[in-house]
Amino acid sequence: MQSLKIICPNGHLGFAPLRTASFELGVAAGPDYIAADSGSDDVGPVPLGSDTSTSPEAWQRHDLEQMLLASRRLGVPMIIGSAGDTGSNSRVDLYVRIIRELAQKHGLKRFRLGYFYSEVDKATLRAALERGQAIRGLDGFADLTRAELDATDRVVAMAGVHPYRALLAQGVDVIIGGRSSDAALFAAPALHHGFPADHAYYLGKVLECASFCAEPYGGKETVMGTISHDDVRVTAMHPEQRCTVASVAGHAMYERSNPFEEFVAGGRLDMTHCRYEQVDARTTRITGARFEEAGTVRVKLEGAGKVGERYVGLCGIRDPYTIANVDRVIAWAREQVRARFGPDGYALHYNVYGRDGVMGELEPLRDRPGHELCVMVQGVAPTAGMAEEVAMIGLRQMFYARLPDVKGTAGSVSFPLDEVLRASPAYRWTLNHTIEVADPMALFPTHLTEAGI
Repeated sequence: MQSLKIICPNGHLGFAPLRTASFELGVAAGPDYIAADSGSDDVGPVPLGSDTSTSPEAWQRHDLEQMLLASRRLGVPMIIGSAGDTGSNSRVDLYVRIIRELAQKHGLKRFRLGYFYSEVDKATLRAALERGQAIRGLDGFADLTRAELDATDRVVAMAGVHPYRALLAQGVDVIIGGRSSDAALFAAPALHHGFPADHAYYLGKVLECASFCAEPYGGKETVMGTISHDDVRVTAMHPEQRCTVASVAGHAMYERSNPFEEFVAGGRLDMTHCRYEQVDARTTRITGARFEEAGTVRVKLEGAGKVGERYVGLCGIRDPYTIANVDRVIAWAREQVRARFGPDGYALHYNVYGRDGVMGELEPLRDRPGHELCVMVQGVAPTAGMAEEVAMIGLRQMFYARLPDVKGTAGSVSFPLDEVLRASPAYRWTLNHTIEVADPMALFPTHLTEAGI
């Protein structure tokens, strides 16, 4: 095979539905694979900890249906990674069920369906700690302790190309993957067909977010990546989008602590010497990437643990004097919660939008708030009743805050809703670690089944 074409219609399958017009243009271009990633830790720890999806099932089903029908019509494999936002076992099972239901609904001819799991039993990690194996922290996390493991509700491991390649070697038509590297599900078919790792992993990096590598910006549009033994090319399918040197190179640096490298289980993609060339109006050619295999395989682990139940309230502030003293208003409300519940056993959070609600302490204009503020109050506690009361006191007492020079009694805080609202339970990331494995497949059991009639 001289070249291989993969289309990606969505950088986070289901997060918002794929755009069908550009997807059909991609299908018409005759790809060899149709693939999309469905997961991200950008959505925070709640979906993993609570074992839910952040995206509506209807949106996920929509994308899976579009991709499945196209792949079966063309007779090419379809690959999904990190099923259902988190890649937990229940999300893999959900996608396998949806694929089966869609195959039945459309009367599709029988095909081979492969899938793999990524959840890691805490007992496995506990045993590793007990035999003295270090589970190393990433990005400021300390090495894993038994206490942090005990505080964890669910752990997934991030697969590399290995389970995808194992399933492709068995001739599957559809793969539903557990949690995995975004690049791996695109690199795996390229490696399966004998293309060099240097190009295969860059192909995965450039395709992972679909049209985010194109301009002008337009989410959920299809792009096509073409790999040969000499280069990688990426083409925008939407007629009004272009994959340019700037947009593709910019995306290569996207979400990187170091803009020139990407780590996966088993190695590192070095993009320091990448060269970008404009081939035509909508296509950029990339050469120069280098993949360095690691001497040992370290697999990333993600874990989330529940903090408590959560209620949320909102208020608005328009009065200039109250805006200038908003920290004193918040301090007053905090003190009233403390008077009721004491100093600990709960959490009370304030986000001040219009001042620093997005960037927090990093906000350079914190001393110049807007003329109108929105304050989001979050109360977190072991029980729903306590969380509701924490949030209610923390919100309503802003109305009663005692400030010097205030003469009136009407208050200077407005409430769009009189009540606080129950939100999802609060979770936190407990694991952002790596573990060394002798077998890169050890944490990723694969399964084969069939779907269709």
